[in-house]
Amino acid sequence: MPPAQADTDAIDRTVAAVYAAISGGIGEDRDWDAMRALYLPDARLTAIRADGIESSTLEEYIASKREFLVANGFGESTLVNRIAVYGDMAHAWSSYSGGWTEPDGTRGATRGINSFQLMRQPDDSWRVLSILWQVERPGLPLPAEMEAIA
Repeated sequence: MPPAQADTDAIDRTVAAVYAAISGGIGEDRDWDAMRALYLPDARLTAIRADGIESSTLEEYIASKREFLVANGFGESTLVNRIAVYGDMAHAWSSYSGGWTEPDGTRGATRGINSFQLMRQPDDSWRVLSILWQVERPGLPLPAEMEAIA
């Protein structure tokens, strides 16, 4: 049974807000309090890297990524979300596209998949418990169904 449209819409909005919270132009500080409001207190953010994993709390993530995000004008957005809901828990399989500006002015780009685990709150909003992600790389392209639909 597919999730209720209201849940899907709310989860889509939460995922979009997570991407928006880390996105901004060069020199633009982010609204860190708005970002914090999207996550549960014990949330984890974990990247799968070629040499292992990099995992942090939200506060550790902000402390380690803040300078890069602001200095390089990083931005990220959804390509495709696939959402499953069971009771008060949800999973959003979210492909994304992002970019930034290197100090020499060249543009960097990234795509990948974020695995969001979310929990429904008493007001029917959804907050993030964890995000696990892996970037696209040679030999690991995005699956066709996770590419943006034109």
